[in-house]
Amino acid sequence: MTQMTEIVESVGAMTLRPISEFGRFLVFISDGLKRFFFPPLRWSLLVTQLEFVGTRSIGVVIMASIMIGAIFGFQLGEIFRMFGAEGLVGAAAGFTMAKELAPVVSAMLVTGRAGSAMAAEIASMRVNEQIDAMTVMAVNPISYLVAPRIAAAMIMLPLLSAVFVLVGVASSYFIAVAFYNVDVGVFLQKIQWIINIPHVVDGLEKACVFGVLLATIGCYTGFYAGRGAKGVGEATTKAVVVSMLAILISDFFVSFIQYKFK
Repeated sequence: MTQMTEIVESVGAMTLRPISEFGRFLVFISDGLKRFFFPPLRWSLLVTQLEFVGTRSIGVVIMASIMIGAIFGFQLGEIFRMFGAEGLVGAAAGFTMAKELAPVVSAMLVTGRAGSAMAAEIASMRVNEQIDAMTVMAVNPISYLVAPRIAAAMIMLPLLSAVFVLVGVASSYFIAVAFYNVDVGVFLQKIQWIINIPHVVDGLEKACVFGVLLATIGCYTGFYAGRGAKGVGEATTKAVVVSMLAILISDFFVSFIQYKFK
């Protein structure tokens, strides 16, 4: 009987722990968003985070978009050449990147660079009891630490995604012209024919959602990090892994909603 009770208790704990954790995360993200939209607004902190999330990430985003655009140019060029439709290389690459690849890859890159840094920085502040000191001095740590980071990621991810699309299409253009003799006018005309404004908007919407997720998860794991250097390392690793999984899962649901209601 005692063994059965222990099994039931362990199963109950395993079931309730993730539910409780998810509930705490929802409260955390709602509080972070609320603190941004209501005063006091710390614009200097927001500008600092905009520079950290956006400006410092643009180099790696451009490099990735050049490589992915070139790869798409080669792969799609070989496929379309079988049907004599090489002019569709730019349209196909642009459509795929605008709706899917640009927001997802940009979010992954920013997660690895900025999301992990958010988790490590806030976790270090937790370990050094700086967050407790803020609370003692009547400074809301959510308003001071979390809200500017969420807002910055929500603003900068769509911009980085747009840069990714432009550079990626330009890269596929050079491949199509250099290796498949695609006419410039045909290349541009097919892009205008296939890609519409709603397709681009869908990708920007995804990027906005991914920005909120990666910043919130990074701040959350750092805010509730364990003590010591080990806690900082665990929080950073958890932030990156959970953020990437959350991006992929939310990508499916956002895509479904966009398909169903647009």
